Amino acid sequence: MQDEYRTVARPGVHETEVNRSRFLCALAPAATEQEAQDFVTRVRKEHADASHNCFAYVIGADAAIQRASDDGEPGGTAGVPMLQMLLRRDMRYVVAVVTRYYGGVKLGAGGLIRAYGGSVGEALDTLGTLTRRRFRLATVTVDHQRAGKIQNDLRATGREVRDVRYGEAVTIEIGLPDAEVDAFRAWLADATAGTAELELGGEAYGDARPV
Repeated sequence: MQDEYRTVARPGVHETEVNRSRFLCALAPAATEQEAQDFVTRVRKEHADASHNCFAYVIGADAAIQRASDDGEPGGTAGVPMLQMLLRRDMRYVVAVVTRYYGGVKLGAGGLIRAYGGSVGEALDTLGTLTRRRFRLATVTVDHQRAGKIQNDLRATGREVRDVRYGEAVTIEIGLPDAEVDAFRAWLADATAGTAELELGGEAYGDARPV
């Protein structure tokens, strides 16, 4: 598994103009290929009167699924440069649709490649990206007396507290990089006089932060 990947911070649209042609790049996060395809369908319906609605998407932290479409533009001048821009920026779980309204001036193959790829790049810069890191899910079980201080200490040191449950004891679910598990176990034992329990679970991605 990849230790981290980048994705778009939020859905949005960025517009550019090249030789009187309007290029609207719609970006959105997509957890699955179906989500990406649904987004493409929505944009195409919204801009059914456009000259072209080209798309590219990358799904999977390891970029296992990659798709692109020129939607009638000369082969390799739209979808591929869009996809290449996403990959160059290490983007994952993201879909991009560039809608073109033709302005009457032909751009040529080189101009189209620059326009479509550039539109995606500018949209990423405008909307912003997030980096997500791979974590080991871990559960800390601690008595009520120590729970408040432990939660405060976790947040103060930048730990991601994913869930807190109260019962006979307090259960705190956190995310830990694998490399820090041993050090965290030692810290927890010291902080709770050995009374807390640490149980390791599966892996997930989290700790999104702006870039």
